[in-house]
Amino acid sequence: MTKEGLRRRRRLGHRARMVPSPPPDSSARTREGVFFALACYGAWGMFPAFWKLVATVPPAEVLAHRILWSLLFVIVLVWYQRRFDELRMLVGSRRRLLVLTASTLCISFNWLVFIAAVSGGNILQASMGYFLNPLVNVALGVLVLKEKLRPLQWLAVALAVGGVAEPVLAGDQPPWVAISLAVSFGVYGLLRKQLPAVAPLTGLAVETGLMAPLALAYLVWRAAAGNPLFGGSPELALALIAGGPVTALPLLWFAAAALRLRYATLGFFQYLAPTGHFLLAVLAFGESPGPHTMVTFACIWGSITLYSLESWRYHTRKPSTD
Repeated sequence: MTKEGLRRRRRLGHRARMVPSPPPDSSARTREGVFFALACYGAWGMFPAFWKLVATVPPAEVLAHRILWSLLFVIVLVWYQRRFDELRMLVGSRRRLLVLTASTLCISFNWLVFIAAVSGGNILQASMGYFLNPLVNVALGVLVLKEKLRPLQWLAVALAVGGVAEPVLAGDQPPWVAISLAVSFGVYGLLRKQLPAVAPLTGLAVETGLMAPLALAYLVWRAAAGNPLFGGSPELALALIAGGPVTALPLLWFAAAALRLRYATLGFFQYLAPTGHFLLAVLAFGESPGPHTMVTFACIWGSITLYSLESWRYHTRKPSTD
């Protein structure tokens, strides 16, 4: 090739490098987001089947194992993704550490109640709690963040409150498991909302790290009292250890889905998890909802439908600002 030909080839190569690469296929990103959302909420929906494997182990011991093995698994992921600098910056901020300490208490309580509900045969109430959770988020937004609701949204919230109050008015016990799960996870979400820059992976690393000393101390105390550390069988030991990745992986899938989907779109997937809980409770574990439970479910489902339809109507009628 002549010198002139070489110069022409270099010029063409330089121009090619200057041309911006085409934007990523948005439809492909959306498909990936849907896949990750289905994986995340589908896994959460199957959680009762997993924690049922360790139902013979005391819930507090299951929680301790879940915290420790989640921490180990998350630290491996932080090392693999080389995010220790991000983790050090997070721990070095007093405000963030205080918020994460509060969120740690909320998520630990939430995990304990859920594990106890599964082992105690109260999966229907667990399902009810996570159906109720989005409406608790709305209530917290009004009470804490001073957000405004439109009249039909108020009606939706009132319908859910009426459903929860119905067993009490009929002389039955309130659905404490459902209320505990919904409120604890709602407050957890509100606290994490104060730290929008904290990634799920590093946030979970700090939360499990804060609880790890207590979890380890509890297991040592149990062992000193003569109790087996891993439930007394290899099968239970494997299930308890698997609680680490089972806890962490759906959070990573959720983060991947959130990067690829609009938040409003992602919100439609959140009802997959409590639907899975409900189906498992009735079809797999033989729980039978009584009349008061079904009235509460009907009110909550009606409330969710009304709130979703009103939000959709408002946003479709809202004039575009583009």
